[in-house]
Amino acid sequence: MQDDRLERIRRALKNARFGIWSIALAYLVGLGAGGVMVHAGYGRALDYRDKLVGAAQRESPILKQYQKANRLAAAGLDAAGNAFGGASSLLAGYCPPAGYGVAAFRGWVGGVVSVDGEHRSRLAKPYEAFYYLVTLLLQLIPYSLTGGAGVSLGIAAFASERRTGYHGARMPWLRIPYEALRDAGWIYLLALPLFAIASLFEFLM
Repeated sequence: MQDDRLERIRRALKNARFGIWSIALAYLVGLGAGGVMVHAGYGRALDYRDKLVGAAQRESPILKQYQKANRLAAAGLDAAGNAFGGASSLLAGYCPPAGYGVAAFRGWVGGVVSVDGEHRSRLAKPYEAFYYLVTLLLQLIPYSLTGGAGVSLGIAAFASERRTGYHGARMPWLRIPYEALRDAGWIYLLALPLFAIASLFEFLM
């Protein structure tokens, strides 16, 4: 049974590989753009960073738990939020332009927080650079999986069967092949523990 599940996940990843890799590229482009903007001192990007971090420090239940030294609770809340975000990325991918836009914006946000509150680079110190880059990588992987699975749904719904390889029955109105929907479900299940690992690293390191 376990071998069957592993084979099913492997096939789902193979079928969604274009969506996954292209979404990862969109994240990286957004990440690079955000990082370059704040390191170049672009005012609007720095202002967005400050407002985003300030609002999180005031309002985020995750950071409130972290500030109370409830690190596991903070990690759990963060993982749940990322799981919801992953599901949203998957749904957005049904319209591929929206899926890529969400990925690029999420990457951009990751880039603008590459400077601290005094607008100094977080890459300047080895430990802080390690923490920042590993956290980004651990988040990039599951978000690329879920966003890519969503894009694959959109492609499967509107591209030819010869191109997608899905020849079975489809959902009414949405035109998504049921097999593609199952692939997306398996990929999302794979992403869930990866979101948890990313959150544990972020709040326990």
